[in-house]
Amino acid sequence: MFEKLKKRWEITSNIQLILIFIAFSVTGSLAVMVRKLVFSYLSIGSDTNLLIKIFMSILIITPTYQVFLIIVGSLLGQFRFFWKFEKKMLSRFIPKKKKQPLS
Repeated sequence: MFEKLKKRWEITSNIQLILIFIAFSVTGSLAVMVRKLVFSYLSIGSDTNLLIKIFMSILIITPTYQVFLIIVGSLLGQFRFFWKFEKKMLSRFIPKKKKQPLS
């Protein structure tokens, strides 16, 4: 069932796949908990403008998730996979420079 995903991620073991799924789920939960703590610290509640809450959520969750993914992945013995995964994700956010023709 997950053979296509294992091939795409270049992993062979079902145990490794399970550990990767556990790392993704734990990391997501931790990032949401950090968002709740920061919202509480900043007194952002139900009366706060929705756009501010969305912006702050993105600003908090995105970097928190990236950092926790490496940490949790390392604790589960999957550092190499998540380091490679993060480099691929980061390269998607950074625009590539166009090559200048030589004059």
